[in-house]
Amino acid sequence: MIKNLAPKLTDAEYEKNFADINPPFAPHNSKIEANRCLYCFDAPCTRACPTHIDIPAFIKKIATGNMRGSAKEIIDANILGMSCGRICPVDSLCEGACVYNERDTEAIEIGRLQRYSIDWFYENWDKTKHMFKAGKSNGKKVACIGGGPASLSAAFYLAQLGYAVTIYDKNDKPGGLNTYGIARYKMSAEEALKEVKLVEHVGVKFKQKCEIGKDVKIDKLTKDCDAVFVGVGLGQTEDLGIPGEDLPGVVDAITFIDELKHKKLRDVRVGRRVAVIGAGNTSVDAATQSKRLGAEMVMVLYRRSEEEMPAYEYEYEIAKKDGCVYYFLTAPKRIVGKGRVEGIECVRMKLGEPDASGRPAPEPIAGSEFILECDMVIKSLGQKKQGEFAKKVLGLKTDNRGRITVDEITMQTSNPKFYAGGDCVNGGREVVNAVAHGKRAAWAIHKKLSGEDIDLDGLWKNETIRRNANTAEHQYA
Repeated sequence: MIKNLAPKLTDAEYEKNFADINPPFAPHNSKIEANRCLYCFDAPCTRACPTHIDIPAFIKKIATGNMRGSAKEIIDANILGMSCGRICPVDSLCEGACVYNERDTEAIEIGRLQRYSIDWFYENWDKTKHMFKAGKSNGKKVACIGGGPASLSAAFYLAQLGYAVTIYDKNDKPGGLNTYGIARYKMSAEEALKEVKLVEHVGVKFKQKCEIGKDVKIDKLTKDCDAVFVGVGLGQTEDLGIPGEDLPGVVDAITFIDELKHKKLRDVRVGRRVAVIGAGNTSVDAATQSKRLGAEMVMVLYRRSEEEMPAYEYEYEIAKKDGCVYYFLTAPKRIVGKGRVEGIECVRMKLGEPDASGRPAPEPIAGSEFILECDMVIKSLGQKKQGEFAKKVLGLKTDNRGRITVDEITMQTSNPKFYAGGDCVNGGREVVNAVAHGKRAAWAIHKKLSGEDIDLDGLWKNETIRRNANTAEHQYA
């Protein structure tokens, strides 16, 4: 329980603070921006996108007013095109590869154009949903474990190829990270569930509050299905491992962000002085949203220097603009308080020789301890890997960091009937990477179960196969 609560804001203040951080284009602005594109052949932006959306093609269709064709171009390559248009680190991917960067000219706003196209698709749902449909049944079944981006992707593409797909998810609602773990000012839970609706539309079944190993035995699932895709993401937030961690007022970042997505803003409790431990992108989401909820002071503690900080630069800029204060080379030693959080004892750090991660290892400076007053501590040290679940429940091999090991072309695991993708494989990257994994696994499963001679390596390099098996090649071109 947080005793020293920040004062509540007015409804207008909440609305302003949590307004869309990257508002959509107006129709005329989208046309202007689309017409700036050079429509490059062998476009570097397309190559930089993990799902290889044909970016010049979808932008050209916006420029010519062909919104159906534009949306189809995106969704054929990335079922979560709406999410990625909002949350992708475009500076590091498509927009970062734009040729305009070499000309000292502002890159095409690909993310906002993608959002404009897919928002149009969902705003016209009754007319557009018929662009995608389930394929003719081939009599084969596939199970997807986990309801996040990787599973949604695999399920969507497999269903269009004629497979009966069921997603098993232990959460109340489907969507995984997109529904529960993305900052509210970037994307709402309602928006994430629109994309789930499209996956349902092509015939995918969802079983919520269903945990594999408890509610459904893995042996039965393996026996009943022709293939299984594992997209379980990551687990709970890592523990701090320091005294006082169990005091009221200590919360983990994922739980805090989840509350923000599913409660009224005025019902989310936040302290006056908040300390956030960790400096990744989730840490930024927790810190900035604390400030926007009314916290008077938000302090972000990171044991390494600014140069080693894992958060993207644009995320860091958001936190600084919101007034969050960063304490670099600072590590928590213990959380102090009588019955509740009253402060956090920290120690100054120095950087030594590189550790196993390749980054300089932080070392405490003797006698440098100091206390920061706070009434709430948010843990954001990253999430635990799903290695134990993968090994003990699924019987799959993992690496020494708890990630499921797969073939990088097929996404096949140590059990040839099982495929995996997303954060449980890469340790935690972007939504777009998870979508790419799911799509890759879908085609690999299809190749194995159908016997079709598909050049998977060439497919990933050239993205030559992207259309649904039951849809004309350029129906919406």
